[in-house]
Amino acid sequence: MKPTLFVLAAGMGSRYGGLKQLDGLGPNGETIMDYSIFDAVRGGFGKVVFVIRHSFEEDFRTKILKKYENIIPVEVVFQELDYLPDGFSLPEGREKPWGTNHAVLMGKDVIKEPFAVINADDFYGRESFAILADYLSKLDGKQNEYCMVGYRVGNTLSESGSVARGVCEMNDKNELTSVVERTQIERRDGKVMFKEGDVWTEVDENAPVSMNMWGFTPDYFKYSEDYFVQFLKENAGNLKAEYFIPLMVNHLIQNKIATVKVLDTPSKWFGVTYALDRPVVVDKINALVAAGEYPAKLF
Repeated sequence: MKPTLFVLAAGMGSRYGGLKQLDGLGPNGETIMDYSIFDAVRGGFGKVVFVIRHSFEEDFRTKILKKYENIIPVEVVFQELDYLPDGFSLPEGREKPWGTNHAVLMGKDVIKEPFAVINADDFYGRESFAILADYLSKLDGKQNEYCMVGYRVGNTLSESGSVARGVCEMNDKNELTSVVERTQIERRDGKVMFKEGDVWTEVDENAPVSMNMWGFTPDYFKYSEDYFVQFLKENAGNLKAEYFIPLMVNHLIQNKIATVKVLDTPSKWFGVTYALDRPVVVDKINALVAAGEYPAKLF
């Protein structure tokens, strides 16, 4: 059975100033998501599921989904603030989405096979999809064996300033033991360094970091449902608390419920966080097209 690609596309892109999932950046108006779907198809994925919000469903279906109709089977699920477990209601004043692992939970009724999770607005690269699809295709019927694509930190930096990255720590089996969030990483005098307090510390160029490219089997949904209940009880009064994938993964690792293999990729990651990033991404995509990595028109 081919694995499924689960695309997190419910964010509104507030810092970017619009629906960046729908922004055409390629030579023929391709979105970053189009490149992910193209890479997923040639990498060996068999279906794509998008999680979006009802508020932009019409736009999404007309501008995005119909492009893929004859390329790969697609489904849509929805994430909304009031999609909560029985016994819970939306706290008064809550406006912030519940986070990436809440979005993942929305796929539980339509995904029954090993699946990958990615952000809609990150460019992950051809090799990463092939590596992930190959690993997931061997997990059918297994449980509690997950994976994460670990990007070499030097391949994820921004030319315009520091970035936050989850630096991964592993055991001798290349299994994830923890993700340490470094909020200020940049290249200084040719070296990759992070700042903590007033101190700069060098990081190995090839240290793996998480860019939210995960691989799970369907048992992950049940664990996520159970832990979400605990999360809601613990954060009842916190209107900003978010149920992130690393939070869930860390819970499973620390309690020895599951293992997470870190898969190395040579791909260079890039993405659009702020509007100023847009021209840089356009140039990088054009360079990949010119080099023959992608056709000028994807679909």
